[in-house]
Amino acid sequence: MAEMGSKGVTAGKIASNVQKKLTRAQEKVLQKLGKADETKDEQFEQCVQNFNKQLTEGTRLQKDLRTYLASVKAMHEASKKLNECLQEVYEPDWPGRDEANKIAENNDLLWLDYHQKLVDQALLTMDTYLGQFPDIKSRIAKRGRKLVDYDSARHHFESLQTAKKKDEAKIAKAEEELIKAQKVFEEMNVDLQEELPSLWNSRVGFYVNTFQSIAGLEENFHKEMSKLNQNLNDVLISLEKQNGSNSFTVKAQPSDNVPAKGSSPSPPPDGSPAATPEIRVNHEPEPATTPGATLPKSPSQSSLPAVVVETFSATVNGTVEGSSGPGRLDLPPGFMFKVQAQHDYTATDTDELQLKAGDVVLVIPFQNPEEQDEGWLMGVKESDWNQHKELEKCRGVFPENFTERVQ
Repeated sequence: MAEMGSKGVTAGKIASNVQKKLTRAQEKVLQKLGKADETKDEQFEQCVQNFNKQLTEGTRLQKDLRTYLASVKAMHEASKKLNECLQEVYEPDWPGRDEANKIAENNDLLWLDYHQKLVDQALLTMDTYLGQFPDIKSRIAKRGRKLVDYDSARHHFESLQTAKKKDEAKIAKAEEELIKAQKVFEEMNVDLQEELPSLWNSRVGFYVNTFQSIAGLEENFHKEMSKLNQNLNDVLISLEKQNGSNSFTVKAQPSDNVPAKGSSPSPPPDGSPAATPEIRVNHEPEPATTPGATLPKSPSQSSLPAVVVETFSATVNGTVEGSSGPGRLDLPPGFMFKVQAQHDYTATDTDELQLKAGDVVLVIPFQNPEEQDEGWLMGVKESDWNQHKELEKCRGVFPENFTERVQ
């Protein structure tokens, strides 16, 4: 019996919600047709416009900041590879080898420190700033619904009062419902009237602090990096001075198929003077060449350094093009990428996902792109998908800034 009672309460609540939605829809239709007046608050509407603008600007700043951080990470990796190359070509008996290795280590640490400070002082602050918008956005939407409820109750009360045949009991009940609807609306309205202007004014200080942090961190980074580069330059100058009497010769090679400019289409036979000139890199004056002297024989092409070209395959829908790995049949249709919830999110409507920090969500496209709101994504929790494999039961929308992309 207790179970039946519980189900009865749930069914009653669903029926009540359906009736509310129906009443609101009817009221909105009457207002659009001009058959019912609508409560207007131009000052509040301006606050909502400012809120939407602020959210759009903040979302764009967050996106560009993440792109900047990705670029810093890529530059760090490129710089690390370049220093590794220097360490490999720097022969053990050359002076300054230990100093060059130490500079490379400090270079790596400097990049790591710069990236981490950008995350701590800019990105996390950005995420906290945007974290307050989803709750306020849902409350603005709820205020709109409660305003429609208030207008509907007001119109119902007025219609009963002006009816030819008055029913005092119905009028009293309608008045009670009107007072209740008005109280609920005004409580939400007062809170938002105070919060929205305050949030709007906070944007100036937030933008100033964010860009000052980024500018200061970048300035210090380049100062420290400049010192390391100067130290490396000093090491290389010392190496150059101690090996300045040596002549490093690099000889260009004729191609098997394309002749060098100005030469015969056929390569010179073995034992004959090479037609390709010798290129010298010297730090001392070159002795005068005796007219008519024969140039050295060209070495084989195998003596030239090989050029290694790394090709990276593009990643499409979580798989590498051209790879022989398994397909993606275990993921929902249209799967784009994965995100992980960084904060708890309480759903405020039936079409939203309830998230806990750590939940992994498989992001999919909206069936109708026009229904996508700025800053919101469509997806299905990975745990729900693995259990049910049914999009209709599991999918829902969620705020993007509560999550972080992981794949």
